[in-house]
This record gives sequence, C-alpha cells and structure tokens, in this order.
Amino acid sequence: MYLQGMKFSLSDPGNSYMVHAYSQGELIINEHHHSNSVIIMPDRLITDWEPQRFEELMEDHFITISELGPQLVILGTGEQQQFPQPALYALLLNQGVGVEVMTTPAACRTYNILVAEGRRVAAALLLS
Repeated sequence: MYLQGMKFSLSDPGNSYMVHAYSQGELIINEHHHSNSVIIMPDRLITDWEPQRFEELMEDHFITISELGPQLVILGTGEQQQFPQPALYALLLNQGVGVEVMTTPAACRTYNILVAEGRRVAAALLLS
C-alpha cells in the first residue's frame, strides 16, 4: 500500500535508513510505517522521539539529537515551516552542528539527498 502524498526514491541507498514516502501524519522508512515523530540518521532510527507537535519542542529534545553526533540537523516541523526559539538548539550551534528548519516533506527530501552524498545528517521529523 502506498501513501497518498510524496514518494521518494534514491538510486542506491545501501544499508542506510531512507524515507521512501511521506503523507501528512505518516512516514515510510525502509518499508516500515511510522505515525509518530522520529529521528532518522543513515545508521540509526529513533522511533520514540518525544515531541509530537512543534509546540512541544524543548531544549532536552535537541540535547538528545546532539548526543547522536550529527554534522547537520534537519528539523521537519510538519506541514508548515515554523522556527523554534534559537535558545532551544543553541547547544547544537555551539558544537558547530548546522541546523536547518523546513517543512517535513522538504526535510525528508533533503535528508535523502544528504545521505546519498555520505553526510552524517540527522533528520528530526514532526508529523503533526
């Protein structure tokens, strides 16, 4: 079954976690459906990332991401691009980690491209 929404493909994802499709409220990552917020990296998938909505984001959520050691973080904020207070992710910036904020569909596409380039990227994806 395919989701109605955006389908993504990549020529050679190897053994990496990749986003294959997105629809409002659901992701397909490596053939598995997810309906909660996730953190995805090429070699790791965290399916119990606590915030489910943008308004729930707290500094602790970004500390969790920083502990994963990414070079770049892509925050997908759902269907609308929303910018968190910089103080929430200041720890990442102070560590030299780039932070990009975009809609979740754009974050999924960008994540897949960066993984294909061999980047150590973390995508923190809110689905609502």
